[in-house]
Amino acid sequence: MTTKLTLTIDDSVIALAKKYARKQGKSLSDIVEKYLMSLTSKESAEETISPKVLRLKGALSLPEDFDYKSELGKALSRKKQG
Repeated sequence: MTTKLTLTIDDSVIALAKKYARKQGKSLSDIVEKYLMSLTSKESAEETISPKVLRLKGALSLPEDFDYKSELGKALSRKKQG
């Protein structure tokens, strides 16, 4: 069952959230619902993250300035090259 909810949020935040939702191909309601579930339910978080990944949490220590996007790009480039 779903219930309609009215929220008061700054216009600029709503505009950015709608843009984000569009880019993700999801409704803003779906994004808000999933976020609230992740905040309120440990079970929900564990369902979206596999147990294997949860066990790895905290196993790796990286420098503060580590740029994972850059490193991921490099790794994907190496993979494509063969």
